[in-house]
Amino acid sequence: MGRTLQFETPRVFLPLNQPSRYKGVHGGRGGGKSHAFADLLIRRCLSRTPTRAVCIREFQASLEQSVKRLLEDKIKRHGLGTEFRVLNTHIDTPGDGIIIFQGMQSHTAESLKSLEGYDVAWVEEGQSLSERSLTMLRPTLRAPESELWFSWNPRSPTDPVDALLRGPDKPPGAIVIEANYPDNPWFPDVLRAEMEWDKRRDPEKYAHIWKGQHERRSESRVFKNWRVEEFETPKDATFYLGGDWGYAQDPSVLIRSWLKGRTLYVDYEAYKIGCEIEDTPALFDGLTCGGCHPPKDCKLPTHGMARAWPITADSARPETISYMQRHGYSRMAPAVKGPNSVNEGVTFLRGYDIVVHPRCQHTIDELTLYSWKTDPLTDEVLPILEDKKNHVIDSLRYALQRVRRHPAKVVELVGF
Repeated sequence: MGRTLQFETPRVFLPLNQPSRYKGVHGGRGGGKSHAFADLLIRRCLSRTPTRAVCIREFQASLEQSVKRLLEDKIKRHGLGTEFRVLNTHIDTPGDGIIIFQGMQSHTAESLKSLEGYDVAWVEEGQSLSERSLTMLRPTLRAPESELWFSWNPRSPTDPVDALLRGPDKPPGAIVIEANYPDNPWFPDVLRAEMEWDKRRDPEKYAHIWKGQHERRSESRVFKNWRVEEFETPKDATFYLGGDWGYAQDPSVLIRSWLKGRTLYVDYEAYKIGCEIEDTPALFDGLTCGGCHPPKDCKLPTHGMARAWPITADSARPETISYMQRHGYSRMAPAVKGPNSVNEGVTFLRGYDIVVHPRCQHTIDELTLYSWKTDPLTDEVLPILEDKKNHVIDSLRYALQRVRRHPAKVVELVGF
């Protein structure tokens, strides 16, 4: 190639450079797991040609949330556009190699045979990999010196990937690394602010989300009727939006959802800690584009889409609702509260199958951790909701309020 490429690798990931049939990296958010494997895959494609790799998730309805975009960014950053050819569905690599992106749920034992000649299988979000998928995948990659890579945020010691690579009888020679945000020299400031907030306010969430520890007290979890899965939102979907207000160090939240029968889909969230009231319209405007552009510069057609839809927001801050109404959110209305409104709203949500898009990380966090109180003496679960880990949950309750209060009318409007 006539030039030397420099890949900056945090010290914690250096063992990945050694050959091993099994390589795993587990830990909390912001630890750099995905970046480490993306760099490793690019380097392998350059040094061992041809390399045939498959990047896997348990569920993958589209490429939007696969690691394809991350790999594209790496290729562009290192100026490798002449060695790699990025196409809509896959990436061609040097020496007639290829990187493809697939969901395990779309495979049968027979269809998975197409991967027999592949050299690398990288499973992202490995905590969601089912026992069925892991059992099918392991014997499928059988090329000489082929490798299975797993990156995951630990959830439970009984999850198949955790049991395989962190259990008492892990595969001989497996390289398994724990990586958390202190190991990442490029830990971004925007994540640091969220981490520090959780560390101060919610030690249990901090331990699980940021330090990669297993969930605790799973029997006290409120929501068990949900899953993370990629999906396409119909163009004619009727949206239900709900908002919650931050103050001082709390987050302001906007959530977007839609219904199909008894399934509730959550496809976008806007979330910011310590958002000043004058910045809230811009936060909500960036719901579907991640707020990645200043409002005056963003040209994406969905920027500001929330302004056109009814939004039910926390009525405890009438001055904020009034401000939002004067600044483009004329269809925002206060939530109706009562003595038992929280329990009624939570019960209503538990009556649906909830599917959350992987990009809605804060929704995933809260559905994972939202809990009933437990007796401090007996550890028994009590029928009292914890008043924490609930900013997104509250927004979702508000969003579905008009469905709960007027179910017949809403059914008539679906698809209008």
